[in-house]
Amino acid sequence: MIKKKVFILLFVFFLATFSFYFLEAKTENELNIYSGRKSFLIEPLIDEFKKNNKNIKVNIVTGKSDEFIERLKLEGKNTKADILLTTDVARLTRAKNNNLFKKISSKILKNNIPSKYRSKDDDWFGLSVRARPIIYSKDRIKINELKSYEDLAGEKWRGRVCMRSSNNVYNQSLIAFMIINLGEKKTKKWLDNLVKNFARKPYGGDRDQIKAIASGQCDITVANTYYLANMLTSKNLKDQEAAKKVSIFWPNQDDFGVHINLSGAGVIKNSKNTNNAILFLEFLSSKKAQQIYTKKINEYSIRTGVIPSETVKEFGKFNADNSNLGEIGKKIKSAIYLASKYNWK
Repeated sequence: MIKKKVFILLFVFFLATFSFYFLEAKTENELNIYSGRKSFLIEPLIDEFKKNNKNIKVNIVTGKSDEFIERLKLEGKNTKADILLTTDVARLTRAKNNNLFKKISSKILKNNIPSKYRSKDDDWFGLSVRARPIIYSKDRIKINELKSYEDLAGEKWRGRVCMRSSNNVYNQSLIAFMIINLGEKKTKKWLDNLVKNFARKPYGGDRDQIKAIASGQCDITVANTYYLANMLTSKNLKDQEAAKKVSIFWPNQDDFGVHINLSGAGVIKNSKNTNNAILFLEFLSSKKAQQIYTKKINEYSIRTGVIPSETVKEFGKFNADNSNLGEIGKKIKSAIYLASKYNWK
């Protein structure tokens, strides 16, 4: 009986040890991604990554970035996530401020990603650039009428501006950008007058603002270029027709440049597959992946030498804001407060 009990205990111990080893081995061959970017945008990148990393099982959950940040806070050490992929430096900063990312030491990431496109602490990394210029009606506005972001608050645009809600992180970053470049006092005045120029109550996304111009609800907006590019190349004929009725103006070319932002990612502090996560980020910063960002997603590359898609090249060249984008994240709270104060709903 004693021998039998000893045998059972040894068998249980062996089974537990083997199971632990098996689970650990399985975990080491996985990569779990929380993605605030839609699956059809990320899948081409994942498919390319898997070609040279067939031993890594990639699992992806898509959703809203802000909800993922809250989820990661709740999951803590029990999270299965290894990477948070998201858009806008404001969200990357929010995740960083909630202590969700770990510092990564990678020569490849440092070599591939300019310092202005990554955290000073190397805990988040920009992976593609998006520009947010002025978009206007070809029929109702002449290009020589346009000047700058500040000019959108002028009386000549009264009742002619469409904008999405200030609850959206893109506009929060735009306001933060204005605070950095104009100072808070001038930004307050700009916001006060800009809101007076709204043609309608803010709603919808960037595509909706472009469609509103096309339908004559307003004449001008501020939107990300890749939305317009994707509408121009869409299989949806209505989207194509709407996009053809607008054009891009690059504001502030003689001073602080066009507002730009990032899509980016960070490795989760409690990642169980850190090596795989770093490998994936290094791949996303590679020339091959950057070509996918430009050709299939219509964004700009973080790297020099990777040309935009044919559609985006038609938008022309521009001078971009050259400041460290991490500074925008520091001004988001002020931006949200000012938007509320001046009734940008």
